Amino acid sequence: MLNRKLIIGTRGSELALWQANFVKDRLAEIGIEAELKIIKTQGDIIQHLRLDKLEGKGFFTKELEEELLSAQIDLAVHSHKDLPTVNPPGLIIAAVSERENAAEVIIIHKDCVDITKRLSLKHAATVGTSSNRRKAQLLSLRPDLEFEDLRGNLQTRIQKLRDEKYDAIVLAKAGVSRINMELSDFHIEEIAPVEIIPAPAQGVLAIQIRESDQELFDLLQKINNTKVEQTIAVERKVLNMFEAGCHAPLGCYCRERDGKYESWTSIAKDNEDFPDRLYLQAETTEGMAETIFKKYDRSRKLPSSLFITRDLDENSYLARYLKKHQIDIDARSLIRIYPTINVLDSFILKRADWIFFNSKNAIEHFFALDPYILKKTKIAVLGRGSESTLRKFGRVADFSGDDLGISTEAIAQEFAQLVDGQTVLIPRAKDSLQSIQKALTPNTQIIDMPIYETVLEENVDKSNAQVLVFTSPSNVEAYFKENLADPDQKIICIGYSTAQAIEKMGLPYTLPFSPDEMGLAEAIFGIDY
Repeated sequence: MLNRKLIIGTRGSELALWQANFVKDRLAEIGIEAELKIIKTQGDIIQHLRLDKLEGKGFFTKELEEELLSAQIDLAVHSHKDLPTVNPPGLIIAAVSERENAAEVIIIHKDCVDITKRLSLKHAATVGTSSNRRKAQLLSLRPDLEFEDLRGNLQTRIQKLRDEKYDAIVLAKAGVSRINMELSDFHIEEIAPVEIIPAPAQGVLAIQIRESDQELFDLLQKINNTKVEQTIAVERKVLNMFEAGCHAPLGCYCRERDGKYESWTSIAKDNEDFPDRLYLQAETTEGMAETIFKKYDRSRKLPSSLFITRDLDENSYLARYLKKHQIDIDARSLIRIYPTINVLDSFILKRADWIFFNSKNAIEHFFALDPYILKKTKIAVLGRGSESTLRKFGRVADFSGDDLGISTEAIAQEFAQLVDGQTVLIPRAKDSLQSIQKALTPNTQIIDMPIYETVLEENVDKSNAQVLVFTSPSNVEAYFKENLADPDQKIICIGYSTAQAIEKMGLPYTLPFSPDEMGLAEAIFGIDY
């Protein structure tokens, strides 16, 4: 046990002090007394440079590290994402905290909100951020957005928004949550870390000490989160491997889920370049960073042609991604869709506590019937693709499975727990698999509503594209009624039920993490050709 009071070095902002006091309290729990010493850093003093010029290059850490090396303090508390990937000689990271939510939040003036658009931002909104990582990813989702640089501590940034210098600003959710800011006068949109990929180690605190202080290192292991340490090691190694080469806007996020490790990476050449995204799943974190690095090798070839079983808007996310890589597109639906009902029973709508949509077609056909939905009725969707379609009708989903990923069963189970004992209306395609219905508990009242049916096109022409993308089981059936897949053609399936249809044919396939255009882009980039 230490027989001295420790001195914790910290920056002086409210967030930095919260973080230092958090570590001080954790130390107290294991019987170690500590006090704070406030140190002003270069990043606090220099306010004229963009934040992306400062993050990860020691501007927020150098003075703290110098105090450590000269033994003026015993440990320093940092936002881990601010640290360079290589420690100065003589210093080490002895412990990391649990991870706060790694999501980003967009904080929007209420008169600049448009829920019919992705991220709820009005057309051509001016967004405050100095992060090239955020700019590149946000532009890929919303090419109409304008950006202005944003500096200062959290309170300063919020005040600049209140002063109407921006329509919205983007912040890390972890920082906003830690100091419990009053933001009720704004509209807040949280963006999951699997959609806008965060900075490596975002939401994690790092405790830095002198390498020679073995006694303190051993004690700090009592508060070290080894699981977080393992996942952010992947993110930090990816950053380290790319830092010497391209200095590109880079996001990387790794997590452990259901005994496996998942990672998302986004890299662009600059803040206006369309990012290349990669999703990776592995049994262990060993070698994950190296695999990610190899996938981004510029000599690696992407496919030259792609076939997809639906029409593709030239301004859509996927079309812009394919255009960037000069991939020829053959986009055509192989089915025709017809409504099976013309009028909705208003009494049925009034009974529903929830409406669950498992496809864009279900949403479009349901709202074509001009439904009157009570304010109490909540809406759930399978993922991001359905959520974007729902917004076109002025509604935002109360539940989305986009963060739960590939397995429809996992989404169904999560939703089943949420709605246990309530009444759920499920508009759907005739002859659908009804995966959601099967997962709901006996206490849940189900209103099953087939509202459309699909008819297969005849005489479907074969595609010679290198990649075949199937968007529904019906499209699979229509295509393979008269065609075969070539041995060298790669198949990507949108949705679990589509994958099942391909699996029954004994064909290999890739299933994107999310059943939308962003997930498709990740899958295309990840396949080796």
